[in-house]
Amino acid sequence: MKPIEIIIVIAAAAIVIAVAVCGIIRKKKGKTGCDCGCSDCPYHGACASKKKEKKDLPQK
Repeated sequence: MKPIEIIIVIAAAAIVIAVAVCGIIRKKKGKTGCDCGCSDCPYHGACASKKKEKKDLPQK
């Protein structure tokens, strides 16, 4: 392999790892996948942040 090919492979691997790490960090913070709000989302009922909010509500 030429040096440029090695650099390209390392850069591509770094991008993939960065995306995975960012996804893990967002999930640990409890954020949703898109951060665009749930009002227009067809899956707003299955949203993890909405389920968390429902659990936090006091029971009557």
